[in-house]
Amino acid sequence: MAALFADVVSNGLEATRRICQEWGVGFRPHIIAITANAMRGDRQLCLAAGMDDYISKPIQLQELA
Repeated sequence: MAALFADVVSNGLEATRRICQEWGVGFRPHIIAITANAMRGDRQLCLAAGMDDYISKPIQLQELA
């Protein structure tokens, strides 16, 4: 399965919405939100946009397993 890291600040939410509109659930990559500016409510916003997971920087390698 392919994974895509989407930067929340750099249009990652809009890109995720478009991917979800054009690709079926079984065919799209696993989309992971990534941000250095973790704010309260960001995780819920990202998941609502269609992202599959959310991590904040700095990234710990065990978070990617």
